[in-house]
Amino acid sequence: MEAKKRIEIITKWINKYCESTSFSPQALVVGISGGIDSSVVSTLCALTGKKTIVLSMPIKQIKAQHDLSLKHGKWLSSKFKNVEFNLVELEKVFNSFKETLNKFNNEHGLANSRARLRMSTLYQVAAANTGIVVGTGNKVEDFGVGFYTKYGDGGVDISPIADCTKTEVWEMGEHLGIPKEIVSAEPTDGLWDDGRSDVNQLGMSYQDLEKAMKDNKDPNYKKYLSIREKNLHKMLPIPVCKFDNES
Repeated sequence: MEAKKRIEIITKWINKYCESTSFSPQALVVGISGGIDSSVVSTLCALTGKKTIVLSMPIKQIKAQHDLSLKHGKWLSSKFKNVEFNLVELEKVFNSFKETLNKFNNEHGLANSRARLRMSTLYQVAAANTGIVVGTGNKVEDFGVGFYTKYGDGGVDISPIADCTKTEVWEMGEHLGIPKEIVSAEPTDGLWDDGRSDVNQLGMSYQDLEKAMKDNKDPNYKKYLSIREKNLHKMLPIPVCKFDNES
């Protein structure tokens, strides 16, 4: 499917959801990181014509990443009158959180806490604007290898690009005219002080992951399955202790 057609389908889907849900959201709230996924999603939201609130929420951010986030926010708000761009500094909040829980220090936990603080911020902004939080995860992350933070960037109301591969997201980004620096930037989740990339963490490129997801005879298929199995707890429904058929 061509990028143009995919863009049309997604924007119509977002509008249809807003019109059909009993909540009747008045705004779309998106966190932007300077990466291709959030840049595409925020632009798709803007194209719906609905009030779109985008937030850059730096926490000990690598300067180059933060600069791209600011660049996109300014570009989007200058291009669309229905877009409101906000810079929300969360570093002091994070430092206070870290200090309060110093007895329970854990590097991986603190990295995920950055995503969870951002999620809480997005929902506060959504509540103040009768809005919904729009997810930015793609198909590889959300349904392939579970590369997201549980109740962090995984905590959203709708997921417009969750059925799009990373390659398809890149194609939409180019078609939408998103700044080339963002389209070509190395993917990163922005949760670590050293700025480690997604490839560093996953051990595979998105291109290789996509191939493995489509073909169980691919040489990287077993490696893909290994990554997926570690994160299945994020993708499966929450286990519930049921008492059906019990007297």
